[in-house]
Amino acid sequence: MSARLRVALADDHSVVRTGYRRLLELEADMEVVADFGDADSVCQWFAAHSADVLVLDLSMPGRGGLETLARVKARQPGLKVLIFSMHDSASMVGQALRAGADGYLTKSSEPDALIDAVRRVAHGEQALSPEIADALSSDGDRAMHQVLSPREFEIFRLLAAGRTVEEIAARLFLSVKTVANYQTAIRQKTGLNTALDMYRHAEAHRLLGDTE
Repeated sequence: MSARLRVALADDHSVVRTGYRRLLELEADMEVVADFGDADSVCQWFAAHSADVLVLDLSMPGRGGLETLARVKARQPGLKVLIFSMHDSASMVGQALRAGADGYLTKSSEPDALIDAVRRVAHGEQALSPEIADALSSDGDRAMHQVLSPREFEIFRLLAAGRTVEEIAARLFLSVKTVANYQTAIRQKTGLNTALDMYRHAEAHRLLGDTE
């Protein structure tokens, strides 16, 4: 019998993580080796451990899902990461794929779709929800936010949601000066110079989602 797939789960809701764990551990070829409720725990664990597949929500406390994705991929290039998120806009999916995601499912997917997607990304295939694949194929968008790095994109979304530099610094465990520098870079790259400009752009591209 071949070795089981070693799966790690990251979602900020403990009930959701428990449900994922029970679902996946019913499969004979899978074992859940770790689960996490925040981004820092993901990064710390992967600094010393490994898995075959990480199932990752984008709405994570701390660093945020996109930067977490980029960080663990940089540390472990062979790790397969499946995004499992409420966000379904083509812009969000595009950011995740550019940051290194191997697959992207929405949380409206059937349970069997998650099981199948874990297997597919583990074997080197890209796994996308049908609605995600449709959105990407029809998306001609080359919007300004797409020039941003994962960290800049996280901060851009928070600025667009009306968060102050001080609030963002506290949320992401950064200094106020660092966030202010990111804010300047975001304005220069996108040409969006006010919080209202950022909000209008983010709302138009369905980027705000879970930013409370």
